Amino acid sequence: MFSKKIRNIALFSVIAALFAAVGYWNISPETFLDEPAAQVDESAIDYYAINAHSVQFLPDGKLQYEMTADKVEHLKVSEVTLLTTPDLNMYRGTAYPWHVQSTRGEVNPDGTEVELIDNVRVARTDDQNRETIITTTRMTVFPQKQYAQTEQAVRIDGAGGTTTGKGMKAYLKDGRMNLLSNVRGQYEAR
Repeated sequence: MFSKKIRNIALFSVIAALFAAVGYWNISPETFLDEPAAQVDESAIDYYAINAHSVQFLPDGKLQYEMTADKVEHLKVSEVTLLTTPDLNMYRGTAYPWHVQSTRGEVNPDGTEVELIDNVRVARTDDQNRETIITTTRMTVFPQKQYAQTEQAVRIDGAGGTTTGKGMKAYLKDGRMNLLSNVRGQYEAR
């Protein structure tokens, strides 16, 4: 009877040791130390607006800009703001604004840089009723600096002709544009 009891205890001890070994192998302390990184959704939107309208004034009370967009979405992680069909009039305190439009736009977190994407059109009519129209596929605008630039192909219609080139630096305050390469012009003789 004593040997049967010892045999049962030994058998249960071996079975318990096997369960302990399998349990330790499956649930080892190392699995608790190497926690997987939480997945972050880079495209998570924390707020949005439909048919947005924004107006900003200069310190002297003159109109700096007026912007509308079909949709404005703010990305939570990067704090970038996405714009759908942005339409911006940059007055800069004058009566003759630069009218900026595109299919999409991205505004950096502090609002100092706006990336215009697809069907970019920048137009202005001056005090002598002369119209200038700039078109390209992508352009970066720095509203506070009244400066815009692109590395893409650019077309400028105005002053009795058309000028094309690759890359541009536009100083909107002065109405001055520098095309960077492959510049071509076609003008009407009067």
